Amino acid sequence: MTHTNLTIVHLPVFVLLGIPGLEAYHNWLSISLCFMYVTAVLENSILVVVIIKNVNLHEPMYFFLSMLAIMDILLSTTTVPKDLAIFWLHGHDTAFDACVTQVFFVHVMFVGESASLLAMAFDCFVAICAPLHYSAVLTWPVVRIALALSRSFCTIFLVISLPKQLPFCRTNIIPHSYCEHIGVTCLACADITVNIWYGFAVSIVTVILDVILITVSYSLILQAVFCLPSQDAWHKALSTCGSHLVILMFYVPSFFTLLSHCFGYNIPQHVHILLASLYVVVPPILNPIVYGVKTKQIWEGVIHWFFDISLGTVFPLG
Repeated sequence: MTHTNLTIVHLPVFVLLGIPGLEAYHNWLSISLCFMYVTAVLENSILVVVIIKNVNLHEPMYFFLSMLAIMDILLSTTTVPKDLAIFWLHGHDTAFDACVTQVFFVHVMFVGESASLLAMAFDCFVAICAPLHYSAVLTWPVVRIALALSRSFCTIFLVISLPKQLPFCRTNIIPHSYCEHIGVTCLACADITVNIWYGFAVSIVTVILDVILITVSYSLILQAVFCLPSQDAWHKALSTCGSHLVILMFYVPSFFTLLSHCFGYNIPQHVHILLASLYVVVPPILNPIVYGVKTKQIWEGVIHWFFDISLGTVFPLG
């Protein structure tokens, strides 16, 4: 312990309050959150299993989609169980290392999902704008998955190391339902300018760059689609990529949360926390629904898989 103007300690435990101001609604919110979490995990698990089991889906686009589904499961699982422990079991305490680890995984999954969406946009761009070169360009989807994951790890690595260097004092209470980078660093007794700008820069530079590249990809795709001679080709191309555009709503709550943290001083605190809680469950719910409805191969794969399970239950082998 060091003595200066303030008593500075490294706090062993943080206390998460949940959603301050909405304590009376915690039970109802927890039921909704639990339902959305279970739905998201089941949907994405089924999607991954169907893609793995169906040989016809062993293509780059579906590999990227399975990567997105896995990250959706991990993103939800990193945050929602702790939320439910707070709401149901009053498990407000969390160790410092556990809190920093949660911050790391939330950011890694967020940046990784952004990279997955960019990879899917690029896949769609090559398939429509340069179909003759598709097999040559997208030869190693597994390598691209590894590159996306390594990019997530590299860009977020300092999110763990920077908070560990900070001294903490006064309070260990975090007014949030899970550990967030800004929420943790704001409790420090030192200058956190580097932490704030690093977190802001990673989110803006990485994700905004992805959004720009995705927008450019789909602009070129639409330009190519409208030059196609037949309307059947139009519908086929737009059906293939339309679901990708729908899923870009993933960025809306995350951007709002980020910008409101930095500039939205008049926005109520519970609005920040509700949006932060929703963006870890709503996109994971929407992704499988959008792709299941819009992608014929996945929809047929799900039906065949359930049909095989039903046959195995009614007529068990052996």
